[in-house]
Amino acid sequence: MIDVGDPLRAVEAVLFASETPLSIDEIRAYVGPDVDVRAALAALGDFYAGRGIELVRRGDRWHFQTAADLAHLLRRDREDSRKLSRAGIETLAIIAYHEPVTRAEIEAIRGVQISKGTIDVLMEAGWVRPAGRREVPGRPLMYATTPGFLSHFGLASRRDLPGIEDLKAAGLLDPVDLALEQLDAAEAAADSETVMDEE
Repeated sequence: MIDVGDPLRAVEAVLFASETPLSIDEIRAYVGPDVDVRAALAALGDFYAGRGIELVRRGDRWHFQTAADLAHLLRRDREDSRKLSRAGIETLAIIAYHEPVTRAEIEAIRGVQISKGTIDVLMEAGWVRPAGRREVPGRPLMYATTPGFLSHFGLASRRDLPGIEDLKAAGLLDPVDLALEQLDAAEAAADSETVMDEE
């Protein structure tokens, strides 16, 4: 049996020393099976709330990071900006909202083919990963987002992705998309009225 002394301090030390976010099982591997890791994480979250660093959860993993309102203090004068192409942004969004998804499914949603380089760029950024193969003829590779995606965009889980109403409210939807959506709604209403009249 491992004697960790103060379990709270042990969990805190493991998280500080880790270069990557850790799951509860990974933390438990360091501090031992007798430590209530969930309780320690809750206590640490309360302790660090409002401080210069905070304990955050990304998916099912935990790590310390600079408080979001202080991150600007640590940025270098020159940042390496990685600008994604429109195809890259669209592909990333499709993967995030529909994962796991194959290349063919991405192309069907976008309506155009994507180059292999687009997915490679997303994988190099650490935002997308292979997620197995679809059990259909040809067994195409599926793609999903990574914990790095959640961390980069400040999301605790995929459930935090903005919905269609959030995107409309922020003015982020293309006016053409909104016009098409209104047209579809009008056509559906007209079809509904036609069916009612025929009855």
